[in-house]
Amino acid sequence: MNSFCKNIMFFILIHATAIIPLIASSSSEPDQGHHDDNNMRFLWFDKWQVHVVNDLSNKKTLLIHCKSKDDDLGIHNIVAGTEYNWKFRPRVFGNTLFWCHLAYDNLHAAFDVYWENEALYYKCDYNDCFWIARDDGIYLKDIRNNRVEHRHSWKLG
Repeated sequence: MNSFCKNIMFFILIHATAIIPLIASSSSEPDQGHHDDNNMRFLWFDKWQVHVVNDLSNKKTLLIHCKSKDDDLGIHNIVAGTEYNWKFRPRVFGNTLFWCHLAYDNLHAAFDVYWENEALYYKCDYNDCFWIARDDGIYLKDIRNNRVEHRHSWKLG
């Protein structure tokens, strides 16, 4: 391939990379806080936020330790009625995963809090996941349907 063709292909690649996010974010309608199926392929341009909420009774403190393959968010003690949260952008080529270990008293739970899954995207309204620690287990808030789902149970030890 001669240098002219290489330069043209490079020019097209650079412009396509710059224009695709603009096309994905432009719309003739105001943002209603949701994404349609056409925007699913552009989720990596969105900033996500994960919340871990301490909804335990009797003012119990919740210990949490969350991380991904690339980031260890550290160990935090969350008092009842508060939350720990963080923001991130999913990897462009996929495989973004965050998981947390939660503990209080003599109980603990470890589970994924963000993974690439269309059902999770929908429940988190495409950018905002709420995990709620209660005495009887861990819940995921389904923002779209305004309910919480029991997802994990506490284990002894």
